[in-house]
Amino acid sequence: MRVSRSLLFLLACIFAVAGCAQLPAARFVAAPPVPAAAPATSIDTLAYGAPRPPVAAVPAPAPASGNRGLFAAIGPQPHPVAAVPASAPAAGNRPLYAAALPLPPPAVVAAPRYAPTINAAAYAPVAAHTAYTLDSGDRLRVVVFGQDGLSNSYLVDASGHIAMPLIGSVSARGLSTDELSSRIAEKLRQGFVREPHVAVEVEAYRPFFILGEVTQPGQYPYVADMTVETAVAIAGGFGPRAYRQTVVVTRTVRGQQVRMTVPPGFPLRPGDTVNVQERWF
Repeated sequence: MRVSRSLLFLLACIFAVAGCAQLPAARFVAAPPVPAAAPATSIDTLAYGAPRPPVAAVPAPAPASGNRGLFAAIGPQPHPVAAVPASAPAAGNRPLYAAALPLPPPAVVAAPRYAPTINAAAYAPVAAHTAYTLDSGDRLRVVVFGQDGLSNSYLVDASGHIAMPLIGSVSARGLSTDELSSRIAEKLRQGFVREPHVAVEVEAYRPFFILGEVTQPGQYPYVADMTVETAVAIAGGFGPRAYRQTVVVTRTVRGQQVRMTVPPGFPLRPGDTVNVQERWF
């Protein structure tokens, strides 16, 4: 039984080899040679036998000079950056990518809230009015030449008048010394003195007042050519919380009170009220 199985397997192998020997021999056809001028073919050409048309080479765009990126040394840039116009500001130490961008508007720094503004327009007419005008509290020396009974010292009262012999009360408020002398001479000429010659001078100025952040606020005699700094020095100097850049001055000009914010070098007049403000910080 075992011998018959081996014999059958051997016969099957012999018949298989004999059948393969009767097949025709395989024929191999070589592919035609590719001409030298033909363009190089791709994988699609080998698969389907149809060569692609040649593709024209696209020239690389020339990069803009003077504004190339960090990789300009390796190769040309595919997307050149537009050159910065001549009106653009210098980049300085700004980032490289921001060189072609416009600068933001400069920031506006607001002034401190506690710093008052000097109102030059408010005290310009006051500063232009250089002639000193008389008011209550001024002591005057009136001299009438040849009339010793009329020459004397007179105090401008609360109503703004002086009382003289013969002519009585004379208004002096708001007048300069020259204007007052002309008014006295005019009254004396009305039946009292034929050719009067009158001179008026200020014997003692009315005081000024200072308050606020000073060491000793109060009323003080006026000194010629006084400024705000001089007034503060007379009052003992600034206080520990005084704002020293500007002060508020109140002045009477032709019957009206004017309130103004002035620097320390502003000239004062008799009767002015100086208010030194308190600083916030």
